[in-house]
Amino acid sequence: MSMVGNLRKVARLGRRGRRVDLSHPARSPLGSAVVNCVLYRDGKRQEAVSTVEESVARVRKQRHGFVWLGLHEPSETEFARVAALFGLHPLAAEDAVQAHQRPKLEQYDDVLFAVFKTVAYVEHEQLTATSEVVTTGEIMVFAGPDFVVTVRHGRHGSLGPLREELEAVPEQLAKGPSAVLHAIADHVVDDFLTVTDAVHNDIDAVETEVFSPQGNQTADAGRIYQLKRELLELKRAVVPLARPLKTLSTRPLRAVDPEIRAYFRDVTDHLDRAIEQITGFTALLDSILEAHLAQVAVGQNEDARKFTAWAAIIAVPTMVTGMYGMRFDHMPELHWPFGYPLVLALIATACFLLHRSFKRNGWL
Repeated sequence: MSMVGNLRKVARLGRRGRRVDLSHPARSPLGSAVVNCVLYRDGKRQEAVSTVEESVARVRKQRHGFVWLGLHEPSETEFARVAALFGLHPLAAEDAVQAHQRPKLEQYDDVLFAVFKTVAYVEHEQLTATSEVVTTGEIMVFAGPDFVVTVRHGRHGSLGPLREELEAVPEQLAKGPSAVLHAIADHVVDDFLTVTDAVHNDIDAVETEVFSPQGNQTADAGRIYQLKRELLELKRAVVPLARPLKTLSTRPLRAVDPEIRAYFRDVTDHLDRAIEQITGFTALLDSILEAHLAQVAVGQNEDARKFTAWAAIIAVPTMVTGMYGMRFDHMPELHWPFGYPLVLALIATACFLLHRSFKRNGWL
């Protein structure tokens, strides 16, 4: 199997089968915030060790292989021990503990610190004005010469299946921490594309409803605004990642293997596709909202015309009966036997002609 095929196979594992969340303490063999800690040599998992410190000591003593430590929402105290063990920069360590970071890439000596925003589509039977469509999380990655530390925030985006798939392709893991960094980046970007495809279905449903014959009555502007807000959250996760990926794919970095750096361009291409889709969705939702508001305005104008037409029709008998209600002694045909039925006939005729005219012009 070619190297390109292996890398793509690894990065697209997220689309195969159900993902297993390994972050639960009961599933963590080391307990606490540690999800897993594995020592790799020549791309192969080595025998389990009792502590993280022992794994790091073994790698640095033999000067071969690397340690992959996975954490889930560690506390400051828990991560302080990890930062001291691997010599992580205090600023990067602080960002790793505090969630809600923007996607970014920073270099501290020979250690790369990358922040990825993860996204997941929230299934819902029907989109409402309060439906949650997109939920986000974060994955922080420290890639050093002999270690990879991943810190995950949120209940989705588990890296357990990704680790298993990488272990099935040892020639890729043999490339070192940068191979893990690439796999995580492509895994995250593929999730972007999956979510954008699902959001597209929601937009299609809203568009169909708005442009239906009864769209101004059945469509809900609140649903469109909610979809725009959720799309904005997705955009905040996707767009800022463009600069870090460009850096990884174009600039020579000590922590990134030159052979791996070339394949970050493939990830960048996928990210560009996701950004283009989101930009198109934003413009489409703006057009749908404008069309809906225009339909509402047209409907209100039609209602106003109907009210005006009926008011004009009702004004005829009101005016005639009001005039004869003044009870003057000298009024035309006041004492004529046929005056009353003649007035009723004139009123009915005038109302009929007005109604017919308004209906012909589309006012009724």
